[in-house]
Amino acid sequence: MAQRSPHPGGASRVRRRALFGTVVLVVLVAIAGLAAYLTRDGRDPSKSIAPPPSSPTASPPPTSPSGPPPTQTRPRDLPVPPKTRDPIKFGKTAAAALWSYDTRAYSQTELRKALRGWLTTEPKYADPASVDKVVPSPVLWKEMAANGQFATAKVHEGHFPNAFTQALQEDPGAITEAYVYAVTVSGKQSIAWKGSPAGGAESRSATLAVQCRPHHPCALVGVMPSVAP
Repeated sequence: MAQRSPHPGGASRVRRRALFGTVVLVVLVAIAGLAAYLTRDGRDPSKSIAPPPSSPTASPPPTSPSGPPPTQTRPRDLPVPPKTRDPIKFGKTAAAALWSYDTRAYSQTELRKALRGWLTTEPKYADPASVDKVVPSPVLWKEMAANGQFATAKVHEGHFPNAFTQALQEDPGAITEAYVYAVTVSGKQSIAWKGSPAGGAESRSATLAVQCRPHHPCALVGVMPSVAP
C-alpha cells in the first residue's frame, strides 16, 4: 500500500494526523505555540468537543426614552467580538458567544457567519471548521426554532491550562511565532423554550485557542478537540 509522503506536499495531512491524540496540546505549544493545531484542515467526527461555557453574549437592552420597556423578552443580538488584548477575557467572552443562541432572533446561517467573524484574519491559523461544529445543524436549528428555543450561559472561570503554562515556562519564546494562547473555560449553559421558561441547565467546559498579537485585539483561532485542565 502506498504511503503518504511526509514532505511539504503532504504537510496538511501530517498535521491533521498529528492532532489525533489527547496529549497534542503539550507537544504543539512546546514546539510552535500551537501552530500545528492552527493549520489543521481535517475533522474527526468520532471526537466530541466539550461545549464551552459562556455568559450571555449581549447586555440587557437600554431602556428606550420613548416609552416603557417591552413586556416580552427582546431577541438577542448576534455576538460581536470584544476589543481586548487579554486572552483569558477574550476566551471567556468567545465561549459565551459559542454557546449562547436565540432561534427566535436569527437564522442558523446568520449565527454561523457571526461566529466566524470572531476568527483571526490569518488563514494560516484560523480553524472555522471547529467553530462550525458547535453550531446546531440546519435541521436541528429548524426544530429548535419551532419551539422558540434559546440558550444563555454563565462563565465560572477561565485559565491557561497547566500544560500550556508549563510549556511556556520551559520555552518562553515558543509563543512568539503565532501568539496563540490556550484558554480553558468552565461554566453552565441554560436552555429554555416556549412553554418552559425555566428550561434546564448543565455544566460546560472547553479549551479555546486564542490569538493575541502585540498591539492588536485578540481573535479566536478555534475550539480544541479536547479539554485541557
